[in-house]
Amino acid sequence: MDENLMLLRQFQMEGGKKYADAAFAEEFRNYQQVHNIYMGAIREIRARLETLDTEFQFRHKHNPIHHIQSRVKTLPSIMKKLSDMGQPMTMTSAKKHLHDIAGVRVVCCYVDDIYLIASLLLSQDDISLIFEKDYIKQPKPNGYRSLHIVVDVPVYLSQGKVFIPVEIQIRTVAMDFWATLEHGIRYKSSDEVPAFIVDELRNCADVITKTDAKMQEIFKALQLLNDKEDDFQWHGGEE
Repeated sequence: MDENLMLLRQFQMEGGKKYADAAFAEEFRNYQQVHNIYMGAIREIRARLETLDTEFQFRHKHNPIHHIQSRVKTLPSIMKKLSDMGQPMTMTSAKKHLHDIAGVRVVCCYVDDIYLIASLLLSQDDISLIFEKDYIKQPKPNGYRSLHIVVDVPVYLSQGKVFIPVEIQIRTVAMDFWATLEHGIRYKSSDEVPAFIVDELRNCADVITKTDAKMQEIFKALQLLNDKEDDFQWHGGEE
């Protein structure tokens, strides 16, 4: 069933058909306005991340960012989260209570790159940290690992500057691989996932963590070898 139709029926259950039609239409108009502003915040964050990645490649011959994904929550998703939180199902309430309406996922090559990107972004004087959750140092019970930061980013509108919160999830390619498949397994399961499957998924997450650490070691070793080779070529050319 279409998400918007499900939301309309939820409004109907709360106040009847006449109320539902008017309420849905009003919130849909409000959502369109909010969507445009939050998309502006996403574009701002993406531009800054891409600039940092390009500059780092020029200086250090390494791209810390593998790829970037982004999205603005759909109206049904926003309303469902508000309902689960026991908050009013309005866009005014959403802007007050939700920090993840705008979301950006940054997939990095190595674990060190995660903290590098977060540090470089947060060092910019017009971006402020709202809160941080480090699920790498303290993984979720199911094995999920990622660094989550929520930042306020300036968006320039015709009426002036506004600050919009954006949730940024930063993880390695390996962490993203696990999280994507784990989400798919849970989403496709109509019943609660059996305990032994949960344990297997957690074990896979642990294996991936060890692989991430090993790949980081290999990368650092290659960097040292390349630095020595460059140094040898430089001094070898002296007369």
